[in-house]
Amino acid sequence: MRAEVKYCREADEYVTEERCAILEVANDAADPALSIARARVEPGVTTAWHKLSGVTERYLIVSGCGEVELGAAAPAAVGPGDVVRIPADTAQRITNTGAVDLVFYAICSPRFEQQCYIALE
Repeated sequence: MRAEVKYCREADEYVTEERCAILEVANDAADPALSIARARVEPGVTTAWHKLSGVTERYLIVSGCGEVELGAAAPAAVGPGDVVRIPADTAQRITNTGAVDLVFYAICSPRFEQQCYIALE
């Protein structure tokens, strides 16, 4: 890894089949230890059940409010400043329970690669 500034551009945001919009902030082979993506979930939307094979994920909630579901655990309310820790291979989804977009950073270690994503719906 080399010292550098990674710039993200709003125009690079894309919508996924998981029912959220993603902006990859930092995800490349030069830094395999982690990836960072901004996720945006519209009001009333629940993302698809999924898990990440071999990848631990953390959500850092930036704005909005929601309810996260992890495996068989009871749903938990989340809001700005909260961190959700998601062990590798844990079923997960999040619902935007508010009136504005729910925005959070998804921080994965090791870095997210498409082949680690397992759809559960």
